[in-house]
Amino acid sequence: MTVRFVEVADGVHLLREPLLQVNVTLVVGDGAALLVDTLSTVGQARELAEAARAVTPHPWTVVNTHHHFDHCFGNATLAADPPRPVYAHELAAAALRDRPDELRRAAYEEMRDEQPALAAELAGTELLAPTHPVLTETVLDVGGRRVVLRHPGHGHTDADLVVHVPDADVLVAGDLVEQSGPPAFEESYPLQWPDAVAELLRMTTPDTIVVPGHGTPVDPEFVRAQHAQLVQQAWLIRAGHTGNAPPERVAAESPFGARPGLIAARRGYAELDGTA
Repeated sequence: MTVRFVEVADGVHLLREPLLQVNVTLVVGDGAALLVDTLSTVGQARELAEAARAVTPHPWTVVNTHHHFDHCFGNATLAADPPRPVYAHELAAAALRDRPDELRRAAYEEMRDEQPALAAELAGTELLAPTHPVLTETVLDVGGRRVVLRHPGHGHTDADLVVHVPDADVLVAGDLVEQSGPPAFEESYPLQWPDAVAELLRMTTPDTIVVPGHGTPVDPEFVRAQHAQLVQQAWLIRAGHTGNAPPERVAAESPFGARPGLIAARRGYAELDGTA
């Protein structure tokens, strides 16, 4: 399926991969570009490269918002030949460098039933680890444009990066914000996630375009509403844990629904027990 970028702000372009609704952001400056996330497979990454070349001839730097397969398994296709800088949080970089077999196996298991063809591709994908680890914040010059990479704290994972393009008032949130479905809690820190989103909101103006990890772009009001749900989820987890309630009881009241709520409750209980 042919994919293409759509300009959402001055020199900032967005591509949505149709299978999993993953967003890729392309920031174009004077003689340079930045590509945020690289999709899941060689085939997807090749289409992504063609779509980027249709927008700009400039060489690109790559950023991974985190280490989950749908955001970084295209690294080798997009950044290996010729070699290009790849930025990610230091823990995401370490995961891709030190645990590639584990990441491939987890990706395969996640997609095996729902998308068996994709799962088979994921199992054999070559992974390229990021070359430039970020701890808290790094500022890039993308052809004269200031772009800020920031780790706002533990949330969707322990290794999330957001990408802020101040001159275009665009904030790429990765999976810290979701539009096409509920947040994914499998590797999350649900008690800390609200603070990470609050930090993200401090980077916005009333007119900021926020690019979620999946789905259509949103405004800060959408993010505030999701933040309120995350706060409610965290409160339910703390109250349930204090009252020795089973995670299933917490899940039944989750603002995100029973299934995501159960995963969140189990992760939150693990945080409180010191085992997360």
